Amino acid sequence: MTGTPDEPRIAVIGAGIVGLCAAYALHELGVTPAVYERGRPGQGQSGGESRLFRHAHDDERLVRFAIESRGIWRAWETAFGRTLVSGDGVVALGDGAIERLSTLEAVGGVDAGEVDADELAVRLPVLGWYDGPAVLDRDGGAIDAQGAIASLAGALGDAIVTDEVLSVRPLPDDRVEIRTSSSTEIFDRVLVAAGHGASLLWRGFGLAVPVTSSAHVRLTYDLIDAPPAQVACLQDGSGVWGETGIYGAPVPGNALYAIGLSETVDARPDGGVVDPTGLAELVDRTNAYVERALPGLRPEAVGVRHCWVTELSWSEDGVGVWEAGGALLVAGHNLFKQAPALGRALAKALVGEALKQDLRPESRLGHP
Repeated sequence: MTGTPDEPRIAVIGAGIVGLCAAYALHELGVTPAVYERGRPGQGQSGGESRLFRHAHDDERLVRFAIESRGIWRAWETAFGRTLVSGDGVVALGDGAIERLSTLEAVGGVDAGEVDADELAVRLPVLGWYDGPAVLDRDGGAIDAQGAIASLAGALGDAIVTDEVLSVRPLPDDRVEIRTSSSTEIFDRVLVAAGHGASLLWRGFGLAVPVTSSAHVRLTYDLIDAPPAQVACLQDGSGVWGETGIYGAPVPGNALYAIGLSETVDARPDGGVVDPTGLAELVDRTNAYVERALPGLRPEAVGVRHCWVTELSWSEDGVGVWEAGGALLVAGHNLFKQAPALGRALAKALVGEALKQDLRPESRLGHP
């Protein structure tokens, strides 16, 4: 467990990508936290084989945050001896892609630009012919999600405690009590990065966090031809093939490609899905989209990933960190790509530095 006469006792609740990145950043600072996770690390909202790393956002601050995270991903590739972000690029389709390109150009530092139909066909050979607005983020790519989880969890080793946290309680001296199924511990600082379960743990602090929960489905498809050496990720907001808000990313090895609709199914406060048929409908729509738009994929899904989505009220890309006594709560959506920079900022706050102003909820990071 953590803590020496010269070291604060710090706990991280949740071993998804944000919790693991924060815990690893603490490790880099010379602090060993206790990381509580009731199951296998990275199998909740961080589950699945791949994620999409993109720089494009509506908020320039989030673009800068993504640039910082991309640099950390590269440093970790050296540290862990494995590729964590493919570097094969992200193609975004539709008028919204052009608008976000202007934001990237205003910030600078990202190798991105418009591409024509011929280059698009080379970059994303599984896609049908498309000659509308298209932008390529050459510094983006597919994150090896499980490779990242395994590398971070392996580096943390015995710091990960397999136990379920039942309650988190602030104490009068600004320390924090954690009760698990098998223990009661007191910590100087605690980070709650428990995704869908965070709101239940946070009630004891009396904070109103404007987060909604819903359920999402992501399907995986076989490529018809042999895996290409390079294949880009996809963001389709064009509507050409009957859907907008589509995203896709290759699975490491490029033999499989994951596709999801950005739409979700509402969840009840107790955690159940309001309309379970909604997930089945999303599956049908995703299959139909693949058949129309992605002739390089077999239209019958070979894998499925259901997961919770926790989204802040001001943006689907919104990120916020709430402080209460000795505890921090992080909430948001689409955090996998941002997790390295977010983790470092959280780690610094846990050891006594001021939390970055952009991460405070009143800053509404990610707001268009």
